[in-house]
Amino acid sequence: MDASVFWSVIGAYNRQTVMLQVFLLALLSVALSVAYRHRRGRPAWLALGVAHLFIGIVFFGIYGTEPIQKYFAMPLFVLCGFLFLYEGIWHKSGVLDRPTRAQWVLLALYVLYPLISALLGNRFPTLVTHIMPCPVAYLGLVVYAGCRRKNVVLLGLLTLWGLTGVKSVIFQAYEDVILLLGGLYGLALLRRELVAGKHTGTRSTKAFMN
Repeated sequence: MDASVFWSVIGAYNRQTVMLQVFLLALLSVALSVAYRHRRGRPAWLALGVAHLFIGIVFFGIYGTEPIQKYFAMPLFVLCGFLFLYEGIWHKSGVLDRPTRAQWVLLALYVLYPLISALLGNRFPTLVTHIMPCPVAYLGLVVYAGCRRKNVVLLGLLTLWGLTGVKSVIFQAYEDVILLLGGLYGLALLRRELVAGKHTGTRSTKAFMN
């Protein structure tokens, strides 16, 4: 997939889903505010689950044009969506710690995603918005970092997508360097979770207390 195809998909998606994106961004904002205020992960996981399913089904399933979008990206986001929903439904009392200083910086980069895209010369509809694959996965990864008990499968999938930020040069989407930073952060989190799991002597795919 070349850069022109990449940006044409973004343009078609943005033109036709702008109101849905506004609704999902409002949903995420409210859910994260409640989750952090009460230190309960459930609202965040449910909202992130809906957002990832939306990206998988709508962005890649409906607007995607390339095999890699249909057979790699769509299943990855749909699976992340279901795993987030699983966390929200079955771990109702799960604790979500408030962001550390580093996580606040990473969250600020999510907020700035569209502005950075605009400063790079992009204009709507060919603009990276908050409700697009890379920003949504990045947000999911940064917020999930505050979860006390992590599912390493979910963390691994989010990290995998984060590392695709290397495509920022290929598709001239330099704002996705933010995504790559998230992927590197995810690698550090994943390593810590796997080391912690090894020390507990368990092979469960559930991560363990930080």
